Amino acid sequence: MASATYTTRALVLRKTKLGESDLIVTLLAEDGSQLRAVAKGARKPASPFAARLELYSVVDLLCSEGRNLDIVKEARIVASHERLRRDLEHAACAAPIAELLDRMTQAGLETPRLFALTEAALTRLDAAEPSQAPALCAACLLKALAFCGLRPSLSTCVGCGAEVALGRPDELVFVSYREGGIVCPSCRASVEAVGISAGTVAWCRALLGSTFDEVVALKVDPSASFAVLRFCQEWIREHVGAPLKSLTFLFTSGLF
Repeated sequence: MASATYTTRALVLRKTKLGESDLIVTLLAEDGSQLRAVAKGARKPASPFAARLELYSVVDLLCSEGRNLDIVKEARIVASHERLRRDLEHAACAAPIAELLDRMTQAGLETPRLFALTEAALTRLDAAEPSQAPALCAACLLKALAFCGLRPSLSTCVGCGAEVALGRPDELVFVSYREGGIVCPSCRASVEAVGISAGTVAWCRALLGSTFDEVVALKVDPSASFAVLRFCQEWIREHVGAPLKSLTFLFTSGLF
């Protein structure tokens, strides 16, 4: 009996070698779930899949259902996002987005709006100047965490719920990664928290609440973007289980 087939639009998050010439592609499906499928012969130079299943590409797929993994039968490129693979600065800022989604999404678990968010982020990142790439990466990470139920509390105390006002950018605000966000002075003694600058919290709020076009218009300094990315790394370490290797590379690469 022939296997059932289906079509889907998806974004390529990761590629893993299988055998001598095949690939396992990990994809973010249009409904926000994770899809893993085998592209047979995709590593052969003459394969029609060789240039159609590149990292960060949006593709329309025809797949057949398999016993363990589905099989890619046809692939058509919708958006290549070539610059995210060609330019080192852009590639270094796209990689954490893909790694986080690979870690957080699951097969059969729909996450509404996550695909549209990621597609918009990568499209804007593909067109951005290198200096704005870290801010777009940070904004996408914060939004993806929020869409997956891991939104940090950046305005109200996680201990008592009181509003927390921010002082000067260089003043310290205390954050509990374990408890889920910022801590007011009254609760600081009873909650495990670390101090970060009020400026970093303010940028987290701004990036979380802005569209990607607005993020570019903000012209965030790379140093501020990296402070937000370090906040994201600690948040991910606490709530996802381990830091992102691609973010660690970005911090030590010297690219910005």
